[in-house]
Amino acid sequence: MEKAKPIKRHKAMQPLSREHHQGLLLSWKIRTGFSKGVSVERIKTYLNWFFSTHLMPHFEAEEEYIFPILGNEHELVKKAISQHRRLERLFNTSVDLKRTILLIEEELQAHIRFEERILFNEIQQIATTSQLDTIAKLHPDTKFTENTSDVFWK
Repeated sequence: MEKAKPIKRHKAMQPLSREHHQGLLLSWKIRTGFSKGVSVERIKTYLNWFFSTHLMPHFEAEEEYIFPILGNEHELVKKAISQHRRLERLFNTSVDLKRTILLIEEELQAHIRFEERILFNEIQQIATTSQLDTIAKLHPDTKFTENTSDVFWK
């Protein structure tokens, strides 16, 4: 079986891919928390912080600067926006927390894989130099700041 080649992400889109990496780490933190018997309330507190601090601004940047390159009527963009809305609903749910958190972990990971492996590749193929320059200016790389008030996954 051939080993998959790593995806070569354009420099302008690398900050978004690094944010995706943090989302994948969030899924890992959730799985680790459950494996250690951490309460759903502790995990949900962290999820609330992550959602408002990192995920919502990330969704907004994608929807404002990245997705319009393909157009909001493009099937891949419609799928990504639908996934964003689904994740927003899950993050804002406060009933049946264990089930909801497990769905967040699963759906966030699937969503990130979709964007990285399919959607971003499609966008990168058709984006003009000017569009990529605009993305780089409007969404520069920033260092991820962790919430260390409760590192439940350690």
